[in-house]
Amino acid sequence: MPTKQAETTWQGGKDGHGDFETESGDVSGTFKFPTRFEDDPGTNPEELIGAAHSGCFSMQLTAFLDAEGYTPNSLHTAADVHLERADDGGFEIPRIDLTLEADIPEIDDETFKELAQRAKEGCPVSKALAGPEITLDASLVS
Repeated sequence: MPTKQAETTWQGGKDGHGDFETESGDVSGTFKFPTRFEDDPGTNPEELIGAAHSGCFSMQLTAFLDAEGYTPNSLHTAADVHLERADDGGFEIPRIDLTLEADIPEIDDETFKELAQRAKEGCPVSKALAGPEITLDASLVS
């Protein structure tokens, strides 16, 4: 399996910025303290973790559905990554909330929930982020 890479070059102190890019070049941008801890426009590491986690979960669930003979019309997964001040004065991600709205023809709710739970536990990003609590709210839509 290939190893994937992303890199960031930080310039300056807290008023500085970090330019990041993925190996593919498909994702790039700039990190700044105000985009992470305030409401300034721009991305931040937690947002990228959310994108990676929601994408990984959706792909894992699609693989499980396919193995059971189901093809989703759509899977919409949101990942809310909670950044909070830690007891030691630093910061931590104590929880990630996954919210899934799925349109999957002919699947029953029990099978859907079981496969979604397996996907939450089995996606490689969930495994990598096993430290924080990861919740899942999954619902079928018509």
